[in-house]
Amino acid sequence: MAFGIDRQELTRWKEAVERGEIAYLTHFWLHPRFPGVTSVTKVGCSDLDRLARWCVDNGLSPAHIHRRERYPHFDLIGPRQAEILRREGLLDQLERFVERRRL
Repeated sequence: MAFGIDRQELTRWKEAVERGEIAYLTHFWLHPRFPGVTSVTKVGCSDLDRLARWCVDNGLSPAHIHRRERYPHFDLIGPRQAEILRREGLLDQLERFVERRRL
């Protein structure tokens, strides 16, 4: 289940993905397979080769790309999520969804 974002944020992410850009969308997320995880960052891009290169460049396996979906993406969770958001300068997403749980 995803929550904590508005339609405008989702629309901007979808449009960037469709243009072939690497786009980041972080939101609150709960899934029984990942207890204790409260957020996910969807790193999307319609250019699958570009998204696969992004994965490799970040030490992640392209095998985990959700390819069959309209908006191909890699689900980024855990310590790497915070590391990559920080490095990409996406401090608003980091503070809203990842670091907030520590308060």
